[in-house]
Amino acid sequence: MLIKTDAPVWVDISRCKACDICVSRCPAGVLAMAVEPRAVLGKTIEVVHPEACIGCRECELHCPDFAIYVAEKGFKFAKLTAESKERATAVKENKFEKLEAEQ
Repeated sequence: MLIKTDAPVWVDISRCKACDICVSRCPAGVLAMAVEPRAVLGKTIEVVHPEACIGCRECELHCPDFAIYVAEKGFKFAKLTAESKERATAVKENKFEKLEAEQ
């Protein structure tokens, strides 16, 4: 496992099967599905707003492929804001895809 010390959340793309469970569990809209033609299902997970990660570990705990990781305690995580809650709702309504403004 690659451990990052400068990011709150990261993905091992080689393990991701694009099931979008992590995106559906993220309360802060940090994650989204991105088009990736080389991937088996044509999509992969992308950390779109790392600065909004609150460190809840919902994505990491629910990933069936152990493809997503959250920094250890002690990392300076964000607080859940109204803006990030709205973004999470918008991503879910957009079938877990990146929002237009993020592309």
